[in-house]
Amino acid sequence: MTLLTVGLNHITAPLSVRETAAFPPEQFDAALDDFLRLPHVYEGAILSTCNRTELYAVTDAPGDGALRHWLCEQRGLNDDDMAPYFYIHRDRETVRHSLRVAAGLDSMILGEPQILGQMKNAYRSARAARGAGPLLTRLFEHSFAVAKQIRSQTDIGANPVSVAYAGVSLARQIFADLSETAAMFIGAGETVDLAARYLAEAGVQRMIFANRSVERAQELATRYHGYAIALADISAHLAEADMLISSTAAPGYLVSFDELRDAVRQRRRKPMFALDLAVPRDIDPAAGKLEDIYLYSVDDLQSVIDDNRRSREKAATLADGMLDVRIEEYIDWLDSRQAIDTIRDLRGQADATREDVLTKARRRLARGENADDVLTYLARTLTNKLMHQPSATLRKARGAHQQELLSSARHLFQLDSETHAEKRRNPLSKTNIEDNE
Repeated sequence: MTLLTVGLNHITAPLSVRETAAFPPEQFDAALDDFLRLPHVYEGAILSTCNRTELYAVTDAPGDGALRHWLCEQRGLNDDDMAPYFYIHRDRETVRHSLRVAAGLDSMILGEPQILGQMKNAYRSARAARGAGPLLTRLFEHSFAVAKQIRSQTDIGANPVSVAYAGVSLARQIFADLSETAAMFIGAGETVDLAARYLAEAGVQRMIFANRSVERAQELATRYHGYAIALADISAHLAEADMLISSTAAPGYLVSFDELRDAVRQRRRKPMFALDLAVPRDIDPAAGKLEDIYLYSVDDLQSVIDDNRRSREKAATLADGMLDVRIEEYIDWLDSRQAIDTIRDLRGQADATREDVLTKARRRLARGENADDVLTYLARTLTNKLMHQPSATLRKARGAHQQELLSSARHLFQLDSETHAEKRRNPLSKTNIEDNE
């Protein structure tokens, strides 16, 4: 079995590609169920965020092609066109990748904490779908524990910087005094909540919250002293907004080019800052061509991201150094589990062989055969059956492979112990004679 991760992220793929690969929330459960039905997937989980789409699997498939093909087929993408954007990790590298993702070391905003919650949601979904068996359960829970250790023992999480914070920092470059601006938020998730908090701290007093669930929008509006509207009412209030910040999981544009063009006309050339943090995007990117519209996506936050990365590089280096030991902990557990499984299978096979031979021996006794003859039959037959397959395998092996098997067999059965060495030197020794009697 192989631990396999196949995916793409903000490093390997631009936003235009990432948004096509992301799973919309309403399609996620069905996709996960279909993923777990793949013939070579014994355990599986899907992590899909604005910056990454990843498949985690325990599989006996010979390569990554089947998983990549499945993902492309699910999202209606061309496998060959998408291949350059994918990465693949196996076994130890899958463990390292999972630990780095959970700790925020593989994030666009180095050390950002949101990814840990997103990984926990992916794990919960996999468990609910019976996709997280012993190997993935241990992997995810180990990743969460390591992320907690890294955050408590390094400064990777000090003064946390999120994508929302980076966006607000960018807005400060557009407006000299944020306290004199009005902000409209589309969505009601964690990113919007964070952005609203940062803007409130910066002095923004007028806030409009639009969401599919007006009740959820009203919760945020109450918290930040704003007011809530339905998504259908966005265009009616768009001209009021100096800042437009959107982060939803909607499959298509919620704000069109025409709506923003009309809003700009009503604002009489007063600039509008628009930040689209959604993947796929909520705001028609063509609107960025309009005069007085400053439209940014998550990929446009690089300068703030670079400042954040420089300030945390030392902590990240320390955190990466801590991973080596924790990776070995998982690998050691995995090796011990595989040994236990193999020992159980060996014992099961030996028990079945014993019961088969014992049943035949009892039949002979029942027919009145001599007890010593039956015992001899039992011992000889049991030995032959138990030794047949290992002996055949050793005889068929050739070259270096045979030498490796022979060495392993001698070690497993302690054939190089002092007693066996003495027997080979002196076949007429007392021990040999006793064994032959």
